[in-house]
Amino acid sequence: MSTQNKLNPIEAAIHFISKHFSDCHGALLAGSVVRGEATETSDLDIIIFDNTINSSYRESLIDQGWAIEVFVHNLTTYKYFFESDRKRARPSLPRMVFEGMILKDEGIVDSIKTEAKNLLDNGPEKWSDETMTTKRYFITDALDDFIGCSNRAEELFIANTLAELTCEFILRTNKQWIGTSKWLVRSLRNYDEVFAKKFVETFDTYYKSGEKSQVIQLVDSILQPFGGRLFDGFSLGKRE
Repeated sequence: MSTQNKLNPIEAAIHFISKHFSDCHGALLAGSVVRGEATETSDLDIIIFDNTINSSYRESLIDQGWAIEVFVHNLTTYKYFFESDRKRARPSLPRMVFEGMILKDEGIVDSIKTEAKNLLDNGPEKWSDETMTTKRYFITDALDDFIGCSNRAEELFIANTLAELTCEFILRTNKQWIGTSKWLVRSLRNYDEVFAKKFVETFDTYYKSGEKSQVIQLVDSILQPFGGRLFDGFSLGKRE
């Protein structure tokens, strides 16, 4: 089906819910179409609450020309995912629920949205000193590999790892949510737009020119308030 023949996202989502989940207790449309960030490849993220199902599931399908990701929960299973997302500091489901547009509600969605908002407002758990030390070590290890590498192909993958590790470190040491792929840089922008711009420009310069010095300086500046690079004396799993 061509883009011109598609229903608009809200109409398509309502039609999908009516067709496949007509007896559900609540439904939300979430994702980029709700945030006003949709592109030609955007899909519809639909969250279903149906207390007659025994277990949660996720399904991907094409309906009315739209790629649809449907996340189906009863009134208990979503709580497990909320807690799991909180522990890993990636609030995928709480964010979708909080941002989601209500398309159907039999009196249960407002309270679930409130739970999602409270979770998001409270932020993730603070890293322990042990976790912070371990993360410093692995960033140092990646930085050393980056500095010493002379193979361009390997360098690119090391740089990717270094970018992800340092971005995670900045966010988690400041009790911020993280994400994967595009959500990692979005999380960095949400925390500090000016620093995010500098971070992206620094790595972009490296990818374009192969010049490593700015990346090295940036990573060192991130580690410095926490004691700088860490190698000598680091131990993991040793038992006395």
